[in-house]
Amino acid sequence: MTAIQANLEASSERYSATFTKGHLALPPSKKYLVLTCMDARIDPAAAFGIELGDAHVIRNAGASAVDALRSIIISEHLLGTTEILLVKHTGCGMLTFTNPDAYALVEQRLGADASAELKAKNLDFLAFPDLEEAVRKDVEFLKASKLVPDEVVISGWVYEVDTGKTRRVV
Repeated sequence: MTAIQANLEASSERYSATFTKGHLALPPSKKYLVLTCMDARIDPAAAFGIELGDAHVIRNAGASAVDALRSIIISEHLLGTTEILLVKHTGCGMLTFTNPDAYALVEQRLGADASAELKAKNLDFLAFPDLEEAVRKDVEFLKASKLVPDEVVISGWVYEVDTGKTRRVV
């Protein structure tokens, strides 16, 4: 067992010893979802005031709406959410590379076969060069999607990792 696994096991024991929220319903009680980045410097519950059971939190590299669409559809159509808060952040790694950079890195580390597999699958790493434009683009993507009901409220935000503040973009 690794140290990380041992920590998970010990933390789970401590958490479950006083856990009293097993009665919460499956759908989020406040009927919204937050799409944010997987960056370890973001604590969505603390930063965005989310209590256990309030909301769905979807995390992926760069808070990509394209990448999260499957989960968004499930959240809205099967579990009743009616609002989306899309939150990207300053200092995001997705601002630092392009698809060719990522393909080259994979090839360097795993060989040409792995890189060829990525290219054959047309894997887009969904990097972006401009943070606020990426927020606007993802919000527009969601609003234009026929898979997201028109009545779903969608807003776009930027979380500042240096200050902990969140500001609205759109």
